[in-house]
Amino acid sequence: MKRLPALILFCGASVVASFGMAASTVEVHAFDDEQLERRYYALIDELRCPKCQNTNLAGSDAPIAHDLRSTVYRLLTEENLSDDAIRRYLVDRYGDFVLYDPPFNPWTSPLWLLPLLALCAGFWMVRRFTRRTELKGLSADEEARLRELEKDA
Repeated sequence: MKRLPALILFCGASVVASFGMAASTVEVHAFDDEQLERRYYALIDELRCPKCQNTNLAGSDAPIAHDLRSTVYRLLTEENLSDDAIRRYLVDRYGDFVLYDPPFNPWTSPLWLLPLLALCAGFWMVRRFTRRTELKGLSADEEARLRELEKDA
């Protein structure tokens, strides 16, 4: 019974310690203008983390995402660049991969055209396999007999 308070204290301390280890760092950026803050959050929502497969800068905990968020903040506040200039800056360094909506160019054309080609191929296959073929070279009696067999099957 004397050990119960010590056990409770130990369990409580371990729970608190585990919460401390699981927490990630929180970035705090000070904005003078509310519109600038909205632009910042819109940009980090639409830009993709170069390390992560399908995560934007706002949702990634990767060190490169932290650096890019700081870069976007610096470009907005210190250098007063437009949103398009910031996108160009990041595309020049990391390629079109940082954009969730890549532009149409020779390098990204398969990304845009393959779904369309797959859809056309699917329509062609459905049409080809569901189309009734004409009976050629059969006499009227043979056609009637074939239709009869189709009905029975």
